Amino acid sequence: MNTQKRQQIRTEIRKIRANLTALQQHQAEQSVTQHALNLIEQRQAKNIALYFSFDGEISTKALIQSLWMQNKNVYLPVLHPFTKHYLLFLRYLPDTPMKQNQFGIWEPKLNVQNVLPLNELDILFTPLVAFDKKGNRLGMGGGFYDRTLQNWQNKSFIPVGLAYQCQQVENLPTEHWDVPLFDILVG
Repeated sequence: MNTQKRQQIRTEIRKIRANLTALQQHQAEQSVTQHALNLIEQRQAKNIALYFSFDGEISTKALIQSLWMQNKNVYLPVLHPFTKHYLLFLRYLPDTPMKQNQFGIWEPKLNVQNVLPLNELDILFTPLVAFDKKGNRLGMGGGFYDRTLQNWQNKSFIPVGLAYQCQQVENLPTEHWDVPLFDILVG
């Protein structure tokens, strides 16, 4: 039952998100970027993990550009080559060679010299499909971020979701593997 309900929410929210106008998307990106920059400054974060927006997710381009201008270290997720359904985080610079992964998402080409251990991240910004006021997030269904965020309280980083307001639902049905986020920034 939970699985069906979760898939229904994914379908509905992705449809709503896909119907946002370019202006709505741009305004949300600006708002979320400012909220994120404030949080980064407040926490004096230096190593920040982001993601390349995909499938209508709120854009991270302006945030990445701002972080580079502030000499912050930006990291992007890469599908772990040996451990299925896990992520690695690689340093991302303007000249980083990129490739599309099996899901069509752009990621840095794997170079072990650019991998940062999770414990060295300060903030890990996550994409999401839906969220609720308790900090629960619903992703695309692969569990990549749930596995990555397991026991985040014992690590040095905080996980923060980035979302449009239209992605909030009253109550998300959760499973035992779901990991609530520290915060969700909404634009």
